[in-house]
Amino acid sequence: MIQLSTFQSDITPPLGHPLCAGWYPPAKAIADKLSALGLIMVPEGQEPIVLCALDWAELSNGDYDRWREELAEAVGTVAERVAVHCIHAHDTPWPDRDAQDILDQHGCRDVVMAGDWAERVRAAAAGAAAAAMGNLQPCSEVSIGEAKVDRIASNRRVMGDDGKVWAVRWTKTPDPAVRAAPEGLIDPMLKTIGFWHGEKALAMLHYYAVHPTSMDGTGVVTPEFVGLARNRRSQESGVPHIYFTGCGGNITAGKYNDGVVDNRELFTGRIHEAMVAAERDSARQPLNAPRWVAEPVCLPPREDLDEQTLLAAIGAAADSNKVHSKAALMLTYLRRREQPIPFTCLHLTDQVAIAHLPGETFIEYQLHAQAARPDAFVAVAGYGDLGTGYITLASSFAEGGYEPVDAFVSGASEALMRAAIDKILRG
Repeated sequence: MIQLSTFQSDITPPLGHPLCAGWYPPAKAIADKLSALGLIMVPEGQEPIVLCALDWAELSNGDYDRWREELAEAVGTVAERVAVHCIHAHDTPWPDRDAQDILDQHGCRDVVMAGDWAERVRAAAAGAAAAAMGNLQPCSEVSIGEAKVDRIASNRRVMGDDGKVWAVRWTKTPDPAVRAAPEGLIDPMLKTIGFWHGEKALAMLHYYAVHPTSMDGTGVVTPEFVGLARNRRSQESGVPHIYFTGCGGNITAGKYNDGVVDNRELFTGRIHEAMVAAERDSARQPLNAPRWVAEPVCLPPREDLDEQTLLAAIGAAADSNKVHSKAALMLTYLRRREQPIPFTCLHLTDQVAIAHLPGETFIEYQLHAQAARPDAFVAVAGYGDLGTGYITLASSFAEGGYEPVDAFVSGASEALMRAAIDKILRG
């Protein structure tokens, strides 16, 4: 027998807390609360499995490990069987205690995170997971469905005839010529996996690849259009819904987002419609013997990262929190480069798999995962351990554009990524 439970806890930051590791203004208002949402699966004869999505921009390095460790301890499993992901809405926190500790040593306080708030909400989430173990229910079937999302995703990297990035489609793109360029390479499908016992739905998981941001840098906290659509489905159905952002590192809504304020509600409606359609068209199959496959991988830092140079940047009297924050985050990753990052896959059946990947990963890796198992329904969650920053392709650095600037790992990571994806999906 397989048993299932879900949990939820509040991870909304207090006013004044840094957002996106100090890359954006701090929280000045709360438009919508943020949640940690999790699913616990206990296959017969196996240790529990935890899938958790955070309404945060990012979670990286040691803090990512601590979340997995504390959730694992709470439900009586090992950290290797816990996957934690962020939805990546920008005006939300990005905790990294190790990076903040470096900044504290140089007098740069409250840049990435402030006080012990992040530790307290992590403990509360672990407590919610522990309590959920008392509410386990039998789960006998899984459903799968997908639907095309209408006019949201577009590739951020608009290429020119010379093979270089001609333009960048940001969160919002006011330039009509850039918006008019083709969508580019995307995955237009929202995938939905449901868990059932008889006619009772226990939980719904949704997966879609896009930067889930219609506006940013506002200081107004919100889980953005993907979180709002998810909340709407949960309220309508009375069933817990959990949303995971896929490999959206080079995917934004920029083609369809001219910056008009009500676009957030427009995109919320489009995601909601896709969720409803994917659920409606789902097909069920027995859930008998799920398997968990893990592959630890060390992704090499960028070749130009140097400890002394990064320390000098932190020590410089820069006015920008982002300058200090980025240098500290890069240094934190550089110092832990020999600590493997988990790539994991939950094989629900022989034909249904969920791959869990680190970093702000390019859409090409999601498409690679699906191609690795053309016989199966493959959902992909990105934005796991974000100590890597962007995970681009090897060719991306020569092509230019924004993402290579904020990639903390080198182009040599591409071959390692593809090999690890193949192993977890075919294992």
